[in-house]
Amino acid sequence: MRAITPHCRHFSTAKQLKDFASSSSTPKPQAILNEDFCGKILDQYPDIRTLRKLHSKIFNDQHLRFNPSIAIKLMRGYAACGEPKVTRHIFDEITEKNIVFFNVMMRSYVNNRCYHDALLIFRELSTHGFSLDHYTYPCALKACSGSDNLRVGLQIHSSVVKVGLDLNLFIGNALVAMYSKCKCLVQARRAFNQMPIRDVVSWNSMLLRIQPDAGTMSSLLPAVTNTSSDNILYVKEMFWKLAKKSVVSWNVMISAYGIKPDSFTIASILPACGDLSAIFLGRRIHEYIDRKKLLPNLALENALIDMYAKCGCLKEAKAVFDQMNFRDIVSWTSMISAYGMSGQGYNAVALFSKMQNLGLTPDSIAFVSVLSACSHAGLLDQGWYFFNLMTDQHKIVPRVEHFSCMVDLLGRSGQVEEAYNFIRKMPIEPTERIWGTLLGACWMHSNMNIGLLAADHLFRLAPEPSGYYVLLSNIYAKAGRWEDVTTVRSIMKSKGIKKMAGASNTEINNQVYTFLAGDQSHPQSKDIYEKLDFLVGKMKEAGYVPETRSALHDVEEEDKEGHLAVHSEKLAIVFAILNTKSGTPIRITKNLRICRDCHIAAKLISQITEREIIVRDTYRFHHFQKGVCSCGDYW
Repeated sequence: MRAITPHCRHFSTAKQLKDFASSSSTPKPQAILNEDFCGKILDQYPDIRTLRKLHSKIFNDQHLRFNPSIAIKLMRGYAACGEPKVTRHIFDEITEKNIVFFNVMMRSYVNNRCYHDALLIFRELSTHGFSLDHYTYPCALKACSGSDNLRVGLQIHSSVVKVGLDLNLFIGNALVAMYSKCKCLVQARRAFNQMPIRDVVSWNSMLLRIQPDAGTMSSLLPAVTNTSSDNILYVKEMFWKLAKKSVVSWNVMISAYGIKPDSFTIASILPACGDLSAIFLGRRIHEYIDRKKLLPNLALENALIDMYAKCGCLKEAKAVFDQMNFRDIVSWTSMISAYGMSGQGYNAVALFSKMQNLGLTPDSIAFVSVLSACSHAGLLDQGWYFFNLMTDQHKIVPRVEHFSCMVDLLGRSGQVEEAYNFIRKMPIEPTERIWGTLLGACWMHSNMNIGLLAADHLFRLAPEPSGYYVLLSNIYAKAGRWEDVTTVRSIMKSKGIKKMAGASNTEINNQVYTFLAGDQSHPQSKDIYEKLDFLVGKMKEAGYVPETRSALHDVEEEDKEGHLAVHSEKLAIVFAILNTKSGTPIRITKNLRICRDCHIAAKLISQITEREIIVRDTYRFHHFQKGVCSCGDYW
């Protein structure tokens, strides 16, 4: 190995990396091209352009090209940039490999979601006679989790027991996660119980498989800290008897056992905050992350971007993204998705292009994000460009999600017949999601003929969900065909299908409040309805006319108005206005698609009260500000 020259020694690694990345001329070999310098650059996980530049210089140096340490670091670098094919090429070039090469290659495949390839590497490794260790088995088990391959997972578990590694903490955690992912909860619990030591990852592995919802155990938090073993056992028994475990109940258990949440636990809890639009809790967790100095951490930063995006907080999501030292394909995809959800399609497209210009190769999920962004913003030409780019240049086979975005794009543009023809020409069988997207477009553009065709396919594929019957009923209602509305509702009644009750959530001071249509159960109901009446009066002064065309019942217009006035999202918005300071953004989560009337009302209320109102329904985000919605009045 050549010693590093004095000229290089006084530079910091960060400056060396910057100088190397920006240099246009070939550096002097004695100044840069040695194992120590290359290792330091690679340890910084450089961007793909710098990595390729360095790799080309290493490739021409026979000493460095086949250096095991440099090869392993190159493999890790390409894996982090989402290039497992290049990682495999380097792997194949090395003729004498130790177990570290196999572990790095397998982890590269796992981290890039190539689970089948990872298991093939594991199988190859097993035939070489290496003594497998506590790094190899967890990675292989993660590949089983990702591919839902229970059969191989069971074989690995058997091998682990034979070599006496079943009590290892890392392997125990991987076993719990694998069984949970494969929906073998009994085996997961058994593996969990057999672990002599458990850490936050152990609890996290159980947490990941549970759908979070609002809990009732928060009152136990003060009691379970520094309490007796009897009380902990009592709380544990109560916890396991819960029909649904929430983020709150898991926090109680973590507190009861005195486990401080680390980056793994937090990265798992943040998605739950996003799903519930619990922005106050999400911000508190972010403050905890900053206080404990857990950043930089790629998984945490990606989870923060996703959480803020799902809560409709685009500025906060972008702030996290901008401050990241290193970004992988997940980081870029999350930020593109954040722009898309907020209706900022042009920014999403620009960011996607920037990602490509930096040398990152978009994967299937990245294309879903940019196509969805084009769909939300109505960017039909750009949508077609990216769809063709994906299939023609990147040779990615479109999935249901990609086709669904294109159907939505065409439908949004009013090209309902083109959307129907696009579905007919698809190389895969259209799914419920595809036909549901088309039915929504037919509802928006009052296309009854194609709507009936879409509904026919839907009722054969998914005869139970009430939402599709309601959409068809709404199509008839808009056309004034009340006999057909009655027929649809009679079919629903005969099949025992009930329309899902509309519910809207809003979070005030760390507490989530839920409202139903016509809800009068809240202690502030009197104030809520008085304020709503006042706002409706102001709205009518501004030209508001209740949108009664989609009301499901063939009743008098005045009755329809009364029915629409008490929809859950209106009640939640008014409640938030009453209980927050002037100027505070209002965030609402709706379990159904927002109706036309509530959409019109939200626009006007945002203008009257000078409030930003963010409504997240089952289809998208609606950012209402100064009387305008980010969706462009299409959803």
